[in-house]
Amino acid sequence: MRLYNVGNRIVNTYVYETAAGYIMIDTGYEASLASVERKLKQHQIKLSDLNYLFLTHAHDDHAGFLNELLGKVPHLKVMVSAKARPTLKRGQHSFEGGCSGYLAWFFCKAMGFVGKAKHVFPVIEDKYDQRLIEITEANKAELEKILEGEILFTPGHTSDSISLKLGQKIFCGDAAMNGLPSLNRITIWLENKEQFQQSWDLMLAQKADDIYPAHGKPFKISDLVKYKDKIAKVKSLRL
Repeated sequence: MRLYNVGNRIVNTYVYETAAGYIMIDTGYEASLASVERKLKQHQIKLSDLNYLFLTHAHDDHAGFLNELLGKVPHLKVMVSAKARPTLKRGQHSFEGGCSGYLAWFFCKAMGFVGKAKHVFPVIEDKYDQRLIEITEANKAELEKILEGEILFTPGHTSDSISLKLGQKIFCGDAAMNGLPSLNRITIWLENKEQFQQSWDLMLAQKADDIYPAHGKPFKISDLVKYKDKIAKVKSLRL
């Protein structure tokens, strides 16, 4: 499998090739489309080569330029959780839950000082609604054939969080994280701690080798075993 990371130091945006064409995993922030397009060209890939986008969840750093991309690539279809649509149509995080620790809390507060606390992104225009494919039990197997992988429902960071297993790799969005302000591979924001822990159990049950988070470098799945007990000790800190 040919795999490319066309994101940046903040957010990973992965693209891989299938029989159905190129598939992108998440977008990145609103202003990063030009950078992503430039990096795609370095691999002789055009935006028009993208046929599908797999959205791990509807946050500004994952769906930031999705509306613009839908406009630039008329045939692009987006696979999303059935719970993602309200956020995509609102264009803002729900703010349910809280930070997973004091370091995460200070980081989130610092984002407010630089004007990034609202976590808004361009809403998905109504004219693109038919190109959003909501993943259900009825269509999951069909979509997995297109993706050439396995869809995992991994809520906790958000209710709409999903992951994609490709071979021995799990692309988990923010179901795990690698690097500050995250500690112990636990993402900095949890809507539901119990669901987050269950999602780690689900990923561990896949017997994969590596976790590819949206933030930070890939790491061995054994890290989830190492840090799993830390989740229960997390105390949610409201902003």
